[in-house]
Amino acid sequence: MRTNALVPPGLGLGCWQFGDMGRGTPDEPQAVELIRDAHRLGISHFDTAQDYGNGRSETVLGRAVSPFTEQAFVSTKMHAAGAPETEAGVQRSLARLGRPWVDLFYVHWPKTGLDIRPMMETLESLRAAGAVRLIGVSNFAVRDLEAASSAGRIDAYQMCYNLLWRYPERDVIPWCRGRGVGIVTYSSIAQGLLSDTPRSPQTFEQGDARRNTLYYLADVWPHVHKAVEKMQALARRTGSSLSALAIQWVLGRSGVVSSLVGARSRDHISGNLAASRGRLDPSVEAELTGLSDEVMKSIPDVGNIFNFYP
Repeated sequence: MRTNALVPPGLGLGCWQFGDMGRGTPDEPQAVELIRDAHRLGISHFDTAQDYGNGRSETVLGRAVSPFTEQAFVSTKMHAAGAPETEAGVQRSLARLGRPWVDLFYVHWPKTGLDIRPMMETLESLRAAGAVRLIGVSNFAVRDLEAASSAGRIDAYQMCYNLLWRYPERDVIPWCRGRGVGIVTYSSIAQGLLSDTPRSPQTFEQGDARRNTLYYLADVWPHVHKAVEKMQALARRTGSSLSALAIQWVLGRSGVVSSLVGARSRDHISGNLAASRGRLDPSVEAELTGLSDEVMKSIPDVGNIFNFYP
């Protein structure tokens, strides 16, 4: 059994798409095979959450990694809750995952008006009992981080961070770096926007969660679209894909340990994995950052890209 686990560096597989998210979710056999393909290709870090398909993603991931559970680093999450709900929630995750421990357990979102300290204390007790190896938080402001860290050790922070969302640089990333908290990024290619085939908001099916993200607001989308076109042109000049540049840019940022990227095919996984092992030329990185600086002036700081405020 793994002890003193650390978040594996580099690319991790985000497993939200294996929940019922209304986007042509792969069926369970397809999802299991895709996760096992990722392992065969060299990925060991798999991330899910209780509310990805109301537990479906956890169940699928647990089944998929069962043949190599000792080699799989599994993280999952639950929303902020009281002490009894936290203990019950961890046990539900363990049952779905089919494992006696979870490598990294995150508090998914803070909750307005809820004291986070009893939850952290409960997670520390579960750590001492061997049910949880590392404790993390996701989508926390600095005030929430301060409260949580007063009651337990935060090992990792999972945040939305990419070329189109850089507000964590202002205070959260410096807080993490100053305390040795490993940063894990999600939405690293901005839900597919930072790719060679980004979709406009008009093409999304009803129920697609991306329709409601900040990027597609009427007064934001034109600026995002223009920036992505410029970034694509830069990628073409370098002979690379924009998704590869976006992944390399995120992994090259100070404090970032791992970047989570979803995938719907083995080719997606192998391409993203190859990109994660590359390094940006300094001049390309500077130009990419400059384009990001420009578009960030038109992206409002509303706390998160989902307009979600529990």
